[in-house]
Amino acid sequence: MAWKIAVVAVVTVVWLYELFVHRLTQRSKDNPIPACVSDVYDEETYRKRLAYSAEKSRLGMLQGTASFVVELLLLILNLYAAFAGLFSKNTWMQLFAVVLLSTLASLVSIPFQYYDTMRIEGRYGFNRTTRGTFAADRIKELVLQFLLMLGLSSMLMGLHRSFGDWLILVFAGFSTLFILFIVFLFPFFSRIFNKFKPLEDGELREKLTALLERNGYRVRAINVMDASRRSTKANAYFAGFGRMKTIVLYDTLVETMTPDEIVAVFAHELGHGLHKDTLKNQLLTFLQMLILGTLAYFTLRSPALFAAFGFSEINYGFAVVLIMSAEFALIAPLFGLLTNWFSRRAEYRADAHAVREGYGEALISALKKLARQNFGDLAPSPALVALTYSHPTLAQRIESIRKG
Repeated sequence: MAWKIAVVAVVTVVWLYELFVHRLTQRSKDNPIPACVSDVYDEETYRKRLAYSAEKSRLGMLQGTASFVVELLLLILNLYAAFAGLFSKNTWMQLFAVVLLSTLASLVSIPFQYYDTMRIEGRYGFNRTTRGTFAADRIKELVLQFLLMLGLSSMLMGLHRSFGDWLILVFAGFSTLFILFIVFLFPFFSRIFNKFKPLEDGELREKLTALLERNGYRVRAINVMDASRRSTKANAYFAGFGRMKTIVLYDTLVETMTPDEIVAVFAHELGHGLHKDTLKNQLLTFLQMLILGTLAYFTLRSPALFAAFGFSEINYGFAVVLIMSAEFALIAPLFGLLTNWFSRRAEYRADAHAVREGYGEALISALKKLARQNFGDLAPSPALVALTYSHPTLAQRIESIRKG
């Protein structure tokens, strides 16, 4: 019984922390706007942004609370074990059952996602998703969630049975490789949800190609993604390992930014590559996996923990549920302080590279447009930035860029 009380207490603390973060977000509306970003919104648009942020935050609190209540009931009533009892006693089938129920439990979030997409995003002019696209996206996400969790649980089972007390190090290594494999497959996953077409010849293509080649990279392709099917928000990213890169531009970005602004964004991204930020992130990922491996090690050495929730033996699917929803979720904010601090420093360095390439003012213009299009917060509370922001605030980035 003590194990159950401890787990329920941890899950509750995690939920309360999420509410605290939402509260910090809401209180940011009272912060004064720095002068260097005062031109991002006009007065009417800023009022809309505040209303939008308030609605999103309230909905996030409701969604988090609904998920918390469902998870609490599953744990307190031993429903994971009861559901697994409907399946064969084979260890793998017991794992399968828990992963299936955990995936089904996430269905509670869909009504909130629907309201967010179709109502809030629609009300503020961001949404272009049809009901059919929304339904198809949720089905694809559930299938991917199920397969990824099933793969992780199966890997944990195989490694524990094969390596026993060496689990911590081996799990960390295999988990890191698993994540890198998912990153490698990201372009494939993207094509499940979106369509891509080559960027037309012209000034933008020439400038992007010249930028990459000048910095020692080669361009595999420059593609435009049909992001406008779902939203008016703009973004872009690199895909590919090593020196061979594929550039992906949201069509909304191409439609709303000048060629120099888009090139400035990618000069920033090249800064990450030149400073080996991706490699450093992989080292942080390995550290995170070491923590997860340690949690898995102690979890699997505690049969009483599984018995407290109605299982007669170790269930590897339930172990993953406990590790992700309780154990690591409790540690994650502390780990996030480190990773977010590192990430914010890396963003400053990447911005500095865009300045050296001669795109400082173009980057400022692009960042302001992105903030305006995505209703970015201009004056978040410092505590919120430290806890959750992987990027410096817009004002901090502009001040740094202008200092050179």
